[in-house]
Amino acid sequence: MFLKSLTEKIKFKAGKKALKQGLKESSRLVSPNKGISSIGCIVDLDEVTDTTQFYEFIEEFSLRSNAVQIIGYKKHHDKNSPYTTAIFSDKDLGWGGKIENSHVSEFLGREYDLLVNYYTKDKLLLQLMTIKAKTKLKVGFGEVDKNLNDLILNIPIKDFQTFKKELAKYLRVLNAIK
Repeated sequence: MFLKSLTEKIKFKAGKKALKQGLKESSRLVSPNKGISSIGCIVDLDEVTDTTQFYEFIEEFSLRSNAVQIIGYKKHHDKNSPYTTAIFSDKDLGWGGKIENSHVSEFLGREYDLLVNYYTKDKLLLQLMTIKAKTKLKVGFGEVDKNLNDLILNIPIKDFQTFKKELAKYLRVLNAIK
């Protein structure tokens, strides 16, 4: 029991170190084309339970049907419970700040034009996902570390419709959508 607790603390400390290093480096894509054609969503399922609302981005931004990828975080989850969203948890934190989960590997293996960080609490695994994602633009909430996101919206996390409208407004200003 003591050894397991010590191992978890060491992994957490290594994860924090990887987060600090990742914030110094840039994971931005260099792409000549403009516009939003793919969206990745990192969602804290401890705060938001309905992930189907993120598929509204398809209609809002006139995207292909498979343009939105969603991955959810739960502090504790039962692998036998059915989830409609790919899940990762604190158990998936490995050595050196790596997240050892097949869903995470698949999510991070893709490139996104827009990454929506839909969480308001500074949780290590969510932040590691954010810095490791390959994207042009990161959007999130003001309650988390300001260095993680390019665009910060100060909207309650439970008000997805306002979040979607404000995001669309700012993306139009940035000429990312029409």
